[in-house]
Amino acid sequence: MKKALPRARPRSRALRIVVGIGAVAILSAGATFAPSSGALLAAAPAAVTAARADTAPDSLTATPSDRSVSEAAGVELRFLDSLVGRSGKLRARFLGLSAGSAFPALALLFGDTVATKPGLYALRAAARPFAFITKRPFADKIAGRVGAYRMGYWPFERRAPSNAAYANPEGFIEVTAANQDTYVSEHFRLRDFLTHDQQAVWPKYLVLDERLLDKLELMIAELEAAGIRASHVSVMSGFRTPQYNAPGVRAGGRAATSRHQYGDAADVFVDNDRNGRMDDLNRDGRVDTRDAAVLLRAVERVERTHPELIGGVGVYPATRAHGPFAHIDARGHGARWGEE
Repeated sequence: MKKALPRARPRSRALRIVVGIGAVAILSAGATFAPSSGALLAAAPAAVTAARADTAPDSLTATPSDRSVSEAAGVELRFLDSLVGRSGKLRARFLGLSAGSAFPALALLFGDTVATKPGLYALRAAARPFAFITKRPFADKIAGRVGAYRMGYWPFERRAPSNAAYANPEGFIEVTAANQDTYVSEHFRLRDFLTHDQQAVWPKYLVLDERLLDKLELMIAELEAAGIRASHVSVMSGFRTPQYNAPGVRAGGRAATSRHQYGDAADVFVDNDRNGRMDDLNRDGRVDTRDAAVLLRAVERVERTHPELIGGVGVYPATRAHGPFAHIDARGHGARWGEE
């Protein structure tokens, strides 16, 4: 009597995108494609999976109208560490046009425009939406403007900087009235980092570094671990265009080479009660620079664990216009000022 062979398990067809430092591989029903190498992410290799059982991969391609993989399509998305950062809370990745063209996996999901047309390309899932944002190139800035939006000129735009950290930005994130509420991390949206001028001008343009987002999210986690509630961290000042930054450049004021112009700096305060002022974080019954120093100490703990996020931290007192706050950046070397 012949022994019955075990029944083969049904195979579900799925699309898997493995994104690493060196390459992207697309795996579909056992087939493997090896596109050209390149660096999409600076973090460690990991993966993002978009899958739907018994569905052909091409059904996951975004529609031209919204360039998204929709929840209605039954797509399950799983984002691993290299996409969500060290904090595990990033919700977006910013790409130059060259990066988009080097990774056909993104084109498979979103079409060829991901490499040729700046914009926001969203993956949507019930629990955790995620966006790839293709930036407009720096060369699109003409006579100090991108379209109608006034930017000005970067400190070393007309000459080579002595430090690569002060090179011109790679490009600009286009922020529209429709996409400004897109979450770029668990606690922060695109509009949180916009320069505070040209209110009637759309689209606006933004420089934003993922390392800053990661550092802020890690700071929030450190505060919460210490028993300090930080459900709402307000960004008082994020990206500043060089034009906006210039009038404040003076002794004791803004620096001509302010990191805010490079998208890796933010002035922040914890505002759980949403009253527009720093909360009493150290519970001493007062709101002053000692509360801003609580943020400094949390950031220092983050930097000890993640030295690749090292940067500046400054503590600022209250004025008539605002309460105390902390400046936090990811400039690549340590700097401290205004400490208690």
